[in-house]
Amino acid sequence: MSGLTGTPRLARLVLRRDRIRLAIWVLGTPLLGYALAASVADIYPDQAARLGYATTSASSLVARAFNGPIAGTDLGAVVVAETYVTLALIAALLSTFAVTRHTRQNEETGRAELLGSSVVGRYAPLTAALLVVVAANALAAALLAVALVGAGLPLAGSVAAAAAIGGVGVACTAIAAVTAQLSVTSRGANALAATAVGLSFVLRAVGDMFGDQSADGTQVRSAWPSWISPLGWGNQVRAFAGDRWWVLALPVALLLAGVAVAYALAERRDLGAGLIAPRRGPATGASWLLSPAGLAWRTQRGTLLGWAVGVAVLGLSMGAAGDEFNAMLDQNPAAAEAINAMGGGGDLINAYLAAMLGLFALTLGAYVVQALLRVRGEESDGTLEAALATAVSRTRWLGTQVLAATLGAAALLLLAGLTTGLGYGLVTGDPLGEAGDLGGAALLRLPALLVVAGVVTALFGLLPRWSVVLSWVVLLVFLLLGQLGAVLKVPQAALDLSPYTHVPSVPAADPAALPLVVLTTVAALLVATGVVAFGRRDVPS
Repeated sequence: MSGLTGTPRLARLVLRRDRIRLAIWVLGTPLLGYALAASVADIYPDQAARLGYATTSASSLVARAFNGPIAGTDLGAVVVAETYVTLALIAALLSTFAVTRHTRQNEETGRAELLGSSVVGRYAPLTAALLVVVAANALAAALLAVALVGAGLPLAGSVAAAAAIGGVGVACTAIAAVTAQLSVTSRGANALAATAVGLSFVLRAVGDMFGDQSADGTQVRSAWPSWISPLGWGNQVRAFAGDRWWVLALPVALLLAGVAVAYALAERRDLGAGLIAPRRGPATGASWLLSPAGLAWRTQRGTLLGWAVGVAVLGLSMGAAGDEFNAMLDQNPAAAEAINAMGGGGDLINAYLAAMLGLFALTLGAYVVQALLRVRGEESDGTLEAALATAVSRTRWLGTQVLAATLGAAALLLLAGLTTGLGYGLVTGDPLGEAGDLGGAALLRLPALLVVAGVVTALFGLLPRWSVVLSWVVLLVFLLLGQLGAVLKVPQAALDLSPYTHVPSVPAADPAALPLVVLTTVAALLVATGVVAFGRRDVPS
């Protein structure tokens, strides 16, 4: 029997299990790309606006770090500078999570052992997962190219930009294939892969920050760290500014090398084991682990710490860039109008700060979803049934999980406001005052996150099998409406579906109590619905 025996059947199984996730990924990427490209074209409609954007972006270290190097003044180059990092990170994370789910998670849950009892080669599960994920990246890239052409961009550059983003997904597929062999748990494999993606982002940012600016000030050539970063390779394609097609061979080479390494590592370990030995815990657990609150803290503290580090770094960076963005927006009325639309105020710097706090609140919705969906994971793994066999009631257990997630979100929101205010205050000379003001302004976004928590809880109670997919879909809808709705002139009735729409844009606008009370009430009703529904349904073994 060959090591690849059964690969086609397992690939069909992967498609069957992930048909909804893959559809959202493959169709959502071009839709998001089209929306972003259309909004950028609306903000920078003429050559003068794009020239101002290119010169300020090329001279701004912050813009280089977060957006990448600008490649010229053409509309396509501006679109790539504004959208590449977002789309590339989405492709990277979706690819790593998908590979881990169909390799390491299958071993962790016992599915791989069941499949291995049939006529299946040793490499077939990994190969099937890689084939499906690479095909998903290729199809999403093809549809993205069509979307960019539909947004009015040239064909060759659109294909190059889409292929660059697909190449990032392919490269991260190779990374996940290796990390799935190293860790004994799917959570550990995802953490290793996410760390690699984060390191890739840092290398790209450093290479772009220290790159060379062209003589006319409208282009940037990245330094060498970008060339050792899979995220940096996409920028080096230079779509709409020369289309260096040969760079696309780099992610393909990494995929081939990653597959070879993953195959070799798979030979050196037993099914269900990892090459990194799990750390042994203490012989006896702490007494606080006997309570649902203690267990919730134990399971969520690592995730919370990782989010806290990222929020603190971004908050300081965005706050320190306040004056720089203020100067840039003064030169670009269209961009200033877009910031005002997202920030909800007429004062540029306050609108900018409000928009950044709103962006943090939108992003932290992902933390709430991630933290609360652990309840579904515990139910699927069978650990929930053991917990409920003790004196812990269903209401207490689920309520504790919701409380832990919302307290974590509140702490991260406060940290975002404090660090953003501290960064801006260091520039303006009043770090403590700005940190206090923006810390309070950030906490006013908490009711929107409470609604997100309520939606996830309600879905877990009412539709447990669909709760994971639907929770992320709802968050994505909120993200698109909150971040792009005003810029794309989406009807107000659609914008009102997002809880973020109703949160006062402090400090650009005055705080209002009524929307916060209404959002909190809606969140409480959703949580109560989920808790009651969970108490009345079965918990599978």
